[in-house]
Amino acid sequence: MPKHTHSPTLTKHRKIALAGVATLGAAAVAFSAVPSSAETITSGAPATAAQAAYGTAQIKDVTGKVTDRLALQNVKVEAIAAKKKASAHQLHVAHLKKVHAAHVKHVHAAHVKHVAAAKKAAAKRAAQQTASRSALRPQIQQVAAKTYANNLDGWIRQALDIMNAKGIPGSYSGLHRNIMRESSGNPNAINNWDINAINGIPSKGLLQVIPPTFATYHVSGTSWNIYDPVANITAAANYAAHRYGSIDNVNSAY
Repeated sequence: MPKHTHSPTLTKHRKIALAGVATLGAAAVAFSAVPSSAETITSGAPATAAQAAYGTAQIKDVTGKVTDRLALQNVKVEAIAAKKKASAHQLHVAHLKKVHAAHVKHVHAAHVKHVAAAKKAAAKRAAQQTASRSALRPQIQQVAAKTYANNLDGWIRQALDIMNAKGIPGSYSGLHRNIMRESSGNPNAINNWDINAINGIPSKGLLQVIPPTFATYHVSGTSWNIYDPVANITAAANYAAHRYGSIDNVNSAY
């Protein structure tokens, strides 16, 4: 026999209870989603839409503020970085200027020192040259100012100076001794009786030199006159040096 399903009939009181439960559930959901400062919404569907609209606007506002703050912070960071970079550049430029100034100062000091050293060296050379000329001048003046007496003593002394300059040996005593024996100190003495006179070439002058010997042993810088006292002495001493080693070694006719 078929079974019949029995559905209990909702009484009026049960319907009222269920509706109250649904209403209370919707209100609880709406209250939990709305901020505490907002007004309480009693109706379910309108409250949910208003709540959603309010939350989106608030999120957009917060997002905008955060974005603005981040942008402002980035600008500040970039400004600080730019300022630091400019400061570093200025410090670098200042350092380069300082290094350049130090280099210029060093180069200038070195140049000044070099110029001063060159001037000092030039002044020293000039002083040395002046001192050398001053040292030579008295000697030149002394030689130029030296005079000899026009007598046998003066002739012998002048001849000795020339002989010393030419490297011809001889002494005052050697010259004087031979002159006195040969001519007694007479520069114009002439021998007209010895073999040389017989041969046509008589001996002449203080040391009785024959013309060929005088011409051969004549000392440059002296007179070519065989009777000139100094020329006669130096030529005879030159001849005696070549033949006897020195006029000092001659003690007789030569």
